[in-house]
Amino acid sequence: MSVNEVDFHEIIDKMMVSIGAARENLTHLNILITGKTGTGKSTLINNVFSEELADTGIGKPVTQEIRAFSKKGFPLTIYDTPGIELDGDNSVDDLSKQIQKVINDGIRTYKVENAIHCIWYCISTPSHRVEESELAFIRKLVADNGDNCPPVIVVLTQSYSKPDARELKGILEGENLPIVKVIPVLASNYEIDEEYTAKTYGLDNLLEVTETVIPEAVKKTLVAVQKAALDMKINKAQAIVAASAASAAATGAIPIPFADAAALIPEQIGMIASITSLFGLPIEKSTVTAVVYATLGVSGATFGGKALANLAKCIPGYGTAVGAVISGAIAASLTAAMGEAYIQVLALVAKGEMKAEELESKEGSKLITDIFKNLLSLKRDNLGQITDKDKNVK
Repeated sequence: MSVNEVDFHEIIDKMMVSIGAARENLTHLNILITGKTGTGKSTLINNVFSEELADTGIGKPVTQEIRAFSKKGFPLTIYDTPGIELDGDNSVDDLSKQIQKVINDGIRTYKVENAIHCIWYCISTPSHRVEESELAFIRKLVADNGDNCPPVIVVLTQSYSKPDARELKGILEGENLPIVKVIPVLASNYEIDEEYTAKTYGLDNLLEVTETVIPEAVKKTLVAVQKAALDMKINKAQAIVAASAASAAATGAIPIPFADAAALIPEQIGMIASITSLFGLPIEKSTVTAVVYATLGVSGATFGGKALANLAKCIPGYGTAVGAVISGAIAASLTAAMGEAYIQVLALVAKGEMKAEELESKEGSKLITDIFKNLLSLKRDNLGQITDKDKNVK
């Protein structure tokens, strides 16, 4: 094996290690959800996040009423206040003190992964009203915690009727509560009658607003653990691809001989690992192998100049000389196409249109290859554009 070639299986092993590290490095996210009984908190939780937590029955008590729901290996804890009835000042005081204790316990550790990062206060839209005790509770919660209070978002759950949701939203906004926003949602499809089913909506908006107010350290975690906003995953993943393509362009700023193609591999390993982490899907080694094989077009046990030269032929206007060099634009185009192809494939899996194991089949491999080559053949953006200088380098 040439010193400038890399063992294909070594690439995959390094990618799997990097994927594992990317997942483990996600900072733990903590969201506290509260509201009256019957507001559909469990339905909300289980339709927002990619792991069902609310119905597991394994919540750990952290106060008399509040329980923490989490799963091993899943960087999210939901603090829930089930069965709360706000019937009087004493109930408001008691619950507020318990939430304050949870907030303060996290702050005292001086670790961002232990803090409560956001509070979702749920109000059921079909109630058509907001009790004074609820308004008093929200105000007291924020006032008692002062600067330590996490951002509070009011979630109008069970919003089967959008006109009713808009009306209730207007009423709440008129109260000038110390909150971030009021967001109507319908967490799951609801059959009104045999002819009409109200479709899920609002969860993506809830996640987008939450992402803007939580600490920077847990933003990637929110993107990874949620399943309700695919566009959020895709947009963040595309940002990773753009950064990786820019880095690859820098690597190729001084043209690299195709024989030294292995210089690009570390960047691509990191890119694939970061994208996999963001999608939060259970990706096996065999699946990653199939994707890399289908995109890099490895025809043997090694990856090197010949394989990359064959890929470069897919870039219109480049030429076919195997002895040519990898310019910054070519390096960026190849890296960007690989990343974008991987995003499209994972999006199909996330939408349930394809199973991860199907990527390992002959049909799956052809699909990945077709997507990748189609991306290479498209007109490049600023990073992927082939200049006249690039075309003429031999």
